[in-house]
Amino acid sequence: MDVISFIVEMERVAPPELAEDFDAGRIGLIVEGRRTIKTICCALDATPAVVKKAIAAHADMLVVHHTPLWTPLTSLTGATSSLMRDVLSSNLNLYVMHTNFDRASCGVNDCLSEILSLTNTEPMTLGVTGDCALSVEEIAHRIGGPVRVWGKIRKPRRLAVVGGSGFDLSFMAEAKSLGADAFLSAELKHSVFRSAPLPCIEATHYALEAPAMERLAKNSGWKFIADPPVISVLP
Repeated sequence: MDVISFIVEMERVAPPELAEDFDAGRIGLIVEGRRTIKTICCALDATPAVVKKAIAAHADMLVVHHTPLWTPLTSLTGATSSLMRDVLSSNLNLYVMHTNFDRASCGVNDCLSEILSLTNTEPMTLGVTGDCALSVEEIAHRIGGPVRVWGKIRKPRRLAVVGGSGFDLSFMAEAKSLGADAFLSAELKHSVFRSAPLPCIEATHYALEAPAMERLAKNSGWKFIADPPVISVLP
């Protein structure tokens, strides 16, 4: 497959117009490598470890959810320089699917909805709300990784889920208007919770988003590269 054909297919899966405005210039083919693609790897992040594994697998394309080039660059130094040196020297293409994949059919939030067996779902601005038959303990087991519960909730009847860092008060208000009695996302700030209209279930960013990338890789016949953060939970 040539790169142009690959881009056309990826834009069919996750149309760029679904992305948030802040993703402008940060999704799609962000690093151009060889023109012909045979081997494709997929991961949540283009970490140094992931890039090295992709190169070792002789990948022509690495598809990730988060761009490693978030801020505009006026120089290449330090860790960014090291990462880009590996990508460019191997002639590896790097393709990013971020908030457009969050919203896409069978994307991040739809995948979360399926993992948690949500029913009677309704889309939100960014995320999904649906009826939930699981306890908080069962939710934690389904998504894997540590979970923190803010507020009092044991078994939500209707759950809002937003993959990634979705603890936004406007999203929470929207979820509550759709009947949600709990909100699941990652990276909750203390100040945000103090104003939250719902109890919050905080998982890790990786646990909420990596499953969709792994499923995409499986369905596409690509190699998924797992690279979860090392987290220790102490008493």
